Amino acid sequence: MLHLYQLLRQNVASWREDDYPIEHYPAIAEILDYAVLPESGDLRFLRAAQLRALETYWYLRLVEGTPHIFDLYRRYYTRPVDLLVALGLDRDEIKDLALNEGLDALWQRIREDDDFIKAHKLESVRETLTLDYPSYILALAMGAGKTILVGAIIASEFAMALEYPGDDCPFIQNALVFAPGLTILESLRELAEVDYGKILPPRLYAPFAASYKLIFTRAGEKDLPVIRGSRYNLIVTNTEKIRIQKRAYRHASWTDLQYRLKLEQSEEVANLRLQAIASLPNLGVFSDEAHHTYGREVGRRLKRVRQTVNYLHEKTDLVCVVNTTGTPYYERQLLRDVVVWYGLSQGIRDDILKAVDGSIYAYDFDQQHTGQFVAQVVRDFFQTYGDAALPNGAPARLAIYFPQTDDLQELRPVVEKTLLEMGYPTGIILRNTSKSTQAEIDAFNRLDDPRSPHRVILLVNKGTEGWDCPSLFACALARKLKRSQNFVLQASTRCLRQVIGNTRKARIYLSMDNRGALDRQLQETYGETIEELNRASQNTRAARLVVRKLDIPPLVITKIVKRVVPETSEVSKDLGGLYKPDVPVEPVMLTQVYTLQEQPGKASVLKQVAEEQAAYAVPGPDLYTAATQLAAVYRLDVWAVYAELKRLYGAGAAVPDAHLPALAAQIEAQTCRYRIEEEEVEIALALIKPDGFTLEPDADGNAVYTAEITYQKGKEHLLLSWKEMAARNDGDFGFHYDPYNFDSNPEKDFFTQLLGAVNLEPDQVEDIYFTGGLHDPRKTDFYVEYLGVNGRWHRYSPDFIIRRRDGRCYIVEIKAARFRDDAVDGEDGRKAVAVRKWVSLNPEKLKYEMIFTPSDTIAFNQLEPAKQFVKPPRSQFLKPPRSRKTSEV
Repeated sequence: MLHLYQLLRQNVASWREDDYPIEHYPAIAEILDYAVLPESGDLRFLRAAQLRALETYWYLRLVEGTPHIFDLYRRYYTRPVDLLVALGLDRDEIKDLALNEGLDALWQRIREDDDFIKAHKLESVRETLTLDYPSYILALAMGAGKTILVGAIIASEFAMALEYPGDDCPFIQNALVFAPGLTILESLRELAEVDYGKILPPRLYAPFAASYKLIFTRAGEKDLPVIRGSRYNLIVTNTEKIRIQKRAYRHASWTDLQYRLKLEQSEEVANLRLQAIASLPNLGVFSDEAHHTYGREVGRRLKRVRQTVNYLHEKTDLVCVVNTTGTPYYERQLLRDVVVWYGLSQGIRDDILKAVDGSIYAYDFDQQHTGQFVAQVVRDFFQTYGDAALPNGAPARLAIYFPQTDDLQELRPVVEKTLLEMGYPTGIILRNTSKSTQAEIDAFNRLDDPRSPHRVILLVNKGTEGWDCPSLFACALARKLKRSQNFVLQASTRCLRQVIGNTRKARIYLSMDNRGALDRQLQETYGETIEELNRASQNTRAARLVVRKLDIPPLVITKIVKRVVPETSEVSKDLGGLYKPDVPVEPVMLTQVYTLQEQPGKASVLKQVAEEQAAYAVPGPDLYTAATQLAAVYRLDVWAVYAELKRLYGAGAAVPDAHLPALAAQIEAQTCRYRIEEEEVEIALALIKPDGFTLEPDADGNAVYTAEITYQKGKEHLLLSWKEMAARNDGDFGFHYDPYNFDSNPEKDFFTQLLGAVNLEPDQVEDIYFTGGLHDPRKTDFYVEYLGVNGRWHRYSPDFIIRRRDGRCYIVEIKAARFRDDAVDGEDGRKAVAVRKWVSLNPEKLKYEMIFTPSDTIAFNQLEPAKQFVKPPRSQFLKPPRSRKTSEV
């Protein structure tokens, strides 16, 4: 039987195929559509796992109506037997109880009977049943980007709240993000660096950027720098700073009076912060690394966290709670609140994590020979990864975990001796423990800097959760741990985080004992085994594009621009003919008036003045407020609108909220008279826009503009680098970015053949560009807009543009022969029509051809028109070729 997250995945897929239909809140489709580039289907910013989680979240919010997780189970599993299995209650004794006493009796036992819970280990099921508010777990493996996902959810919630304001706004307008410790809190600082402009469409991003405030709690501050009752605050903290908890620490020198004073101060700090958060309306709570509230400490830790969240639920409008984790299993049972699950194996297949197939090394040795194990680990690492580095030049690093500081001190000389024997200095060792100096801590935080010299990191109680270090390629556990809990798992998988452009696997070094612990903990927390990780190979790869040519002259062409022009220069200030909309209005009770009475012995000191004082009224603004709103939208005289509303509703009346849209439509019909005019204008199209790329240093320290792409492993042969063609490309044609990422073999074949032809006769050609791989309008202006078959506007970038020195350009699109019919009346045909409009407006500059090929190559006769286009006139054959210069960065 399918898990809840699997059923949700199916429903979300159907919702996506239908273009996210939501009747009252269509802007959510705009946000989710924006995540995908319309012309190519590539992801704009979010990874696939993040986008699927964001879709699922909004499906739960808007389609399912933000249900309690238990209600969601009962909705999806209608048969009692299926419901019991889905909740992990399919044991015979529990099923017998449900059969004999009924499901309601079972739910009551789970909520109230502590002995029953302990006997059957149902702590997590009780958590699912007893929450008073919606709470969901989004489970994504490490490296999948849980922090950015949280930022995307909050940004889209705030944007929806700004788009659909009002007293009954159902969207989150304040967000609290908290983590269980200081290390993970530091990783949440990524929220300050998220480019929300890549998540929200421009029209929704502008009001969001102007409204939201990011607040990090700081040590020593008793209160939060937030205005009580305000909106669009994103507060980031750790549970220690906001939870309701009495101080357990007491210094030996404190008197009882000093201890009570410290205790009161501690409670005041927590209360002030919680009071500030509790004053914020429409609150959403986001808990990072949520597995800390489950597992072996479910009773103690969960109680502390839940106490805080329950307090907020009682004091403010808590919309929902979102928990993120990478480990959604507890004792091999999936936590019941999981609505999204993206595991380690998926992360490896999608190249979010480094592969480890055939690279988990387990050694059989006893404790007396740990030194030999450590020496072997160091030797193997430097033999395998001695020359390995990230694309930015950061060298591969090894982390060795020790149970105690004594173990580290005992085995550090072994590490130093082995390094010296291999010709490496001992200065590349870095220690990080609870007793590290500030210099060691600072060096640890700079490990991804290419200038960091440290390559062997010795750790005690550090570097498990929250340590994001992609330059870490290997981890080793030096000794068997007596009580490892999840330490083996957390430590050994730290090296899996992937970076764009890396093709090297990670390596895990273990003793045979620790290998068993790792296998057991993988099953308990991820539902996977070592063998499954070994079998997981990467289906997708990522590559780093680098811009090579920055000074490309823009392509100046004539385009038709449509403009909306008013039919008259001034709109009449006189309104007439407005009528009261025939829209039903639901009255609501305003108030009942009470007064105080001073009569001892009464049950209440409140006395209702009179029954007839209870009044009903229609919700809506007064005449002047409504007139001001309507006049501002349509730029009318406010008193003219006021007079008309007064005529309709009478002096001192209110305008019903339900009438305002209809009144606006009436005014628009009278005042918004316009026509659409077309004008031919010259526009300069930039083939490359550096500002749309990421500026970062390369391995030599030079600044370069880069971008990230992903592709299927089977299409790796379609990448073509400048270095591969350098020997056959004396004129340095093409490769305005490197490598070129072709979509098909015919595209690659067309380019390589044309490159050879151009290099034979280079005098006529300015350059040739593969433009079909860049679709993002932030990176290029070379695209046309067309109305797709689905009735929506899309962007399309043709595959190639060949540019001659005389300014003429030849635009080429390569298609498989099977798409020939589609090019007549399908999507490709609409693209071709849009390009031909360009050509018809610029007949002296542009030529366009669509080439259809039945094979992986371009035939000689199909390439001939392009070759003729780049050939110089016969009179030029005797002229020496002009030198070309290329600006490279």
